[in-house]
Amino acid sequence: MSSHLAITAKLLGDPGRAAILVSLMGGTARPAGELAAIGNVAPQTASGHLARLVEGGLLTVERQGRHRYYRLSSAQVGEAIEALMVLGAQGPRAAILPVRKSAPGTLEHARTCYAHLAGWAGVSIAESLVTRGLITVRDTKSFAITPTGSEWFGALGIGIPATPGVPAKFARRCLDWTERRHHLAGTLGCAMYRRFKELRWMAPVQDSRAVRITVEGRRRLWDLLRIAIQ
Repeated sequence: MSSHLAITAKLLGDPGRAAILVSLMGGTARPAGELAAIGNVAPQTASGHLARLVEGGLLTVERQGRHRYYRLSSAQVGEAIEALMVLGAQGPRAAILPVRKSAPGTLEHARTCYAHLAGWAGVSIAESLVTRGLITVRDTKSFAITPTGSEWFGALGIGIPATPGVPAKFARRCLDWTERRHHLAGTLGCAMYRRFKELRWMAPVQDSRAVRITVEGRRRLWDLLRIAIQ
């Protein structure tokens, strides 16, 4: 186990590989050439980085014609990167950096973490769900959905398994790297963000992980959860 941790830490320790992984946090796939530019490395160097990340289980690759597209291998990889970013933000330099206001359109305000919602908006939604008794904290890594919560999510078109004993990974607690509090991840977190997009309450910002909350989204989140969004 410790050897696996050391191998993974070594993969994450290179600035180029770290930049590549962070760029894939939105859950999308990117071609090797684009990732080389993001990592600020030569194409040949990027190929080596990508091969190591695939071998290490952090990325998967899909070939389409002459191109190869890379994405994070799982939501758990995205959550682990998010948690490491929290640790990085707590380093010695963090104490002297000015506090940044969470302005609409920024990653701090609302963004995707793999395929679920993160940032101030994601944390605020999770905390309101807990306050209103729709979900509860099961343990340090997961939430549990209450009967009232099942009805609430169902009314929005977000399905909850009817069988008892919903697995912990269904509603995971993911530590937010900008807020340093938890947002809702796992299958439920992904389904909720996907539904909010279908309802046009939220929309991804082009070429970014940032998420824009629409006028209708702001109104509905206030009506449903009493979250005031700028």
